[in-house]
Amino acid sequence: MLDFQLTHSSNYTRIEFSAMASPCEILIRSLNHELCNKIAQLAVSEIQRIEAKFSRYQQGNLVDKMNHSHGNAVAIDQETFNWLEYAKSLYQLSDGLFDITSGILRTIWQFTADSVPPSQADILRTLQSIGFDKLRYDTKYFYLPKGMQIDFGGIGKEYAVDHISNLIAPLCAKTKASYLVNLGGDLSAVKLKPNDPPWLIGLESVNADNKAASTIKITQGAVATSGNSKRFFDYKGKRYGHLLNPKTGYPIADAPQSVTAFAEQCVIAGTLSSLAMLKGADAEQFLIEQGVDHICIW
Repeated sequence: MLDFQLTHSSNYTRIEFSAMASPCEILIRSLNHELCNKIAQLAVSEIQRIEAKFSRYQQGNLVDKMNHSHGNAVAIDQETFNWLEYAKSLYQLSDGLFDITSGILRTIWQFTADSVPPSQADILRTLQSIGFDKLRYDTKYFYLPKGMQIDFGGIGKEYAVDHISNLIAPLCAKTKASYLVNLGGDLSAVKLKPNDPPWLIGLESVNADNKAASTIKITQGAVATSGNSKRFFDYKGKRYGHLLNPKTGYPIADAPQSVTAFAEQCVIAGTLSSLAMLKGADAEQFLIEQGVDHICIW
């Protein structure tokens, strides 16, 4: 069942729905109800397809079969192969810090108010089941060593943003209706009329009040944010954030509270913000060296 809500303002329509454990919206500069309803159905159906296929939270889907394959071959399609190839490029670019096999660390790290760090023995044991270079795959089959897991969560929302944006583009182009796709704060805007004003987007606060820390204007391009401020715990005077180093098994030291990056595609913006966070204290220097427009909150 496709569950979404359409509301019209004076000059645009908002499509609201929930997906990937996040509030989502699509803003369209059109009051054509039929057009916006078609876009809503197309977009929500597509994000549900992506989530049903790649979410690690759904039993019986492709990722679940991959994670419970016990070393046996799992048939994959071209889309999955492309995801694996992109994850491989990020693994290589980050010198192993971006690793889709590192999600298994969540089995020993819990980020609640009363959490405590795991033992060194547990960390060393878990590190043995991490390493993208241990995976084997081609365009048809995927092999995952027993005891390992993969998690596409680090690139899923950004991929969905770009995919949905491209999918609805032909419908919007017919009436030159500019639009913005926003999936839990990762977003992409497409401007189809020269005089359209920018969209105003609030950046999530790193404080407990959840109020927008600031607003940004966007007319064309993508924005993605990675952060450490909502999942953490304090233990013996030290704060432990949920962003974990797959080489050491411990949280990344001295990372910003959040990094927002701007790029032409959301998956690129998400990649840059994630890689910057993994750089820890060198996050902002990394973004400057890459020539990336960004906002770092420490």
